[in-house]
Amino acid sequence: MLYQTVYILLRDTGRRPLEIAALPHHCLETTHGQTSLIWNNHKRHRHRQRLPITESTAQAIRTWQARRPHLQLPATNDAYLFPALSSYSSASHLNANYISETLRAWVDSLPALHAEGVDAHGRPLPFDRTLIYPYAFRHSYAQRHADAGTPVDVLRELMDHRSIAMTQRYYQVSLKRKRAAVATLSTHVVDRLGQPAPSTTTSYELRSVAVPYGGCTEPSNVKAGGASCPIRFQCAGCGFYRPDPSYLPAIEQHINELRADRETAQAMNAATFVITALSDQITAFEQTVTRMKTRLAAMPAHERQEIEHASTLLRRARAASHHTLLPLTTTDPPQSPS
Repeated sequence: MLYQTVYILLRDTGRRPLEIAALPHHCLETTHGQTSLIWNNHKRHRHRQRLPITESTAQAIRTWQARRPHLQLPATNDAYLFPALSSYSSASHLNANYISETLRAWVDSLPALHAEGVDAHGRPLPFDRTLIYPYAFRHSYAQRHADAGTPVDVLRELMDHRSIAMTQRYYQVSLKRKRAAVATLSTHVVDRLGQPAPSTTTSYELRSVAVPYGGCTEPSNVKAGGASCPIRFQCAGCGFYRPDPSYLPAIEQHINELRADRETAQAMNAATFVITALSDQITAFEQTVTRMKTRLAAMPAHERQEIEHASTLLRRARAASHHTLLPLTTTDPPQSPS
């Protein structure tokens, strides 16, 4: 359980291996319903830092804290969450090198690890196991936040970086990934009838705007950033509607919503034209979905996998730009009264 908890904290908090190994025994603090991890930045000599963590991460710590007293440990090691397991250790807390060695043994013991994508025969590509080491989790933590649109100043505090230039590197990687995804999907754009309507990467980004169920090329709506649709987002009947595979989940969800609206309208004994309009939208969107899925199914497995990966990335980017982010930030330690 000790190393399992260490792994969870490396994965969920993005702290350096030594910072995890040397966590204080009582490292949780809850204020106004938000639990924070109390940790020490040994590299920059900044101690008693606070990092907001999720409840599931906090619970993993509490579970280990409940288990810890049952271990037979040297009394001098009681100050640390992960104590040295022997009195002969050079430090009273777990050695960071032990974390690396244990992680390597665990990763090497896994029967299969797959990377993103498949080979020319449709077989999953093997993941390079040498890329899994304790410090890599810190990079993954930062990249997840950058991909999700966490403001750079907030991520700088979460990472406890001295220079914001260091934090900005993760956003540059995110932009590069997004551009690669756009390049992949721009050739798979369709019109409202589901017919191919490929665009260049430039036009995909600059001459269209993301609306709930696809791209829109209507000039006034593009100029307004997608907030000024002349026909109130009835995309299925618009000649400027340009969806691509990254919008498939949103379109399918909208079809279900339209079906629910139609049932409600029928129960209300609404006018025929209301029910007809809803049915026509459902049919149009279903046609778009069917044609896109048919083309995807006909593609080689590796190409389909590439499109699915690009679609996932763009959906994440759109979600980050349209949602209010939680005010995650580190907090200063409480000041003693003067």
